[in-house]
Amino acid sequence: MRLPLRTLALVSALGLAVAGCSGGEVRRPAASSAPAAPTAPFVYAFNLDVITNWDPATSSSNEIIALQNVYETLTKYNPETRKAEPRLAVSWTASPDGRGWTFKLREGAKFHTGKPVDAAAVKASIERTRKMAGYAAYIWDSVKAIQVVNPTTVRFSLSYPAPLDLIASAGYGAYVYDTTAAGRGDLKAWFAEGRDAGSGPYTVGTWEKGRETELTLKAFDDYWGGWKDPGHYRDVRFRVTPEETTAWQLLKRGEVGFMERVSPQLFAQAPADGVQTSETSSFQNLLVLFNTESTDVRVRRAVQKAIDYQGLVTAAKGSIVLGGGLVPEGLLGHVPGDPPAQDLAGAEALLREAGYGPGGRELTLRMTFAQGDSDQQLLTTLLGSALSKLNVKLEAAPLQWSAQWDQGKAKDPSKRQDIFVMYWFPDYADAYSWFNNVFRSAENVEFNLSYLKDPAVDAKIDTLPELTATDRAAAEKAYGELQATLIDERAAVAVPYVQRYRRAYLGGVQGYVDNPAYPNVVFFHDLRAGR
Repeated sequence: MRLPLRTLALVSALGLAVAGCSGGEVRRPAASSAPAAPTAPFVYAFNLDVITNWDPATSSSNEIIALQNVYETLTKYNPETRKAEPRLAVSWTASPDGRGWTFKLREGAKFHTGKPVDAAAVKASIERTRKMAGYAAYIWDSVKAIQVVNPTTVRFSLSYPAPLDLIASAGYGAYVYDTTAAGRGDLKAWFAEGRDAGSGPYTVGTWEKGRETELTLKAFDDYWGGWKDPGHYRDVRFRVTPEETTAWQLLKRGEVGFMERVSPQLFAQAPADGVQTSETSSFQNLLVLFNTESTDVRVRRAVQKAIDYQGLVTAAKGSIVLGGGLVPEGLLGHVPGDPPAQDLAGAEALLREAGYGPGGRELTLRMTFAQGDSDQQLLTTLLGSALSKLNVKLEAAPLQWSAQWDQGKAKDPSKRQDIFVMYWFPDYADAYSWFNNVFRSAENVEFNLSYLKDPAVDAKIDTLPELTATDRAAAEKAYGELQATLIDERAAVAVPYVQRYRRAYLGGVQGYVDNPAYPNVVFFHDLRAGR
């Protein structure tokens, strides 16, 4: 993503489990707080607006935290096995050459509109998503044709080998939905009013943009997974709470059930406050994107060197780890090596070469970052202090995501920022997402917020999917070369850190699993309220 998303472990009755992919850990409070009542709503405290786009074909932002509970995909990524597992599809097979995939669908699944989830609906969903050509539609680029074999069987023919079982588990662009939900009306406009056509355990209750409780979800009674356990949470609320301290007080009082991001200080005091926590590594890193159209490459390199990488990690007290390359550890394309380090002397030399720095012209750089994110605020503070010593003024504005993104996409280049700070994670568990979406040339800006336009980079990015499927060694090499080009040569980005997810939730909540392939998503149907 592409989100400002700041946003594990397995929560079990034993109180501690280790996720095979990440070494996550769950901490239960020393004294359990009052258990949540099964009939009470589950309240998710989020520090930004929740919904930016209701259309499942083009959704690409914060709404993942809600839509992954409203819509379903053919498969779902399992972080323990690092493989796709059944969701709407119960089984699948691939041809020996990787160009043909057949999925057998779950019988009895229904859309919230009442229509069956069948092969025709799968075909229509994916074809509409591709036609809409939204941010994540690229995941289906390998698909040449989709065939309905029978109501419960759908076959994909690919133009080149691709891991379609993994692609079908994507957080964006892979939703299956009822394309006939609006009848003869405009489906996009129908969605925009806050309606849904998913098959997930929850359907939309209310949506009030700009309100503190922005969104509510309610149980879909005909969900194939059922509601037999009285501990299920049948109602979910998303409460926009920009200030962490406010969210924490609400959590302690039981008015909020979950916080997706917790500062080191609050994380440390959680057991004493009767709050349950979990911690795990992630696929989510922070990108400091430089405007390659408005800033000198020497200035961009200077800012890279001015970032106090180690200071960030030290101050964050375990909530982040050093970054470096674009691809986090655990994914194909990760390049191990020396972590980045601050070099103020090198930064000063580059600025002087560009005519700035101490004794030169004063330089002002405009930066935007996510409002309410303590780690991004810390980056801003440390970077502003370092640059001020180099005669560079950093004008940093904390913004809600929709406002920050709108500024980054402004048609008038003069209104765009010089530095855009955001989190990124893969659309499915593969590194291709960083390169195709953030650094490939784009006339209509979505997430290419460094505004890089380099045909050579584009050409190399385009080779990645097939290389990944046919020659992993060559793919590793291509990923390494691209990262050197983007970070060292073009200075389009700095990657200060990779997040460690630290969550906080009510002590009575059971069944929580943090899946790094779906950042900040709580799969509410999997939870149970304690007795």
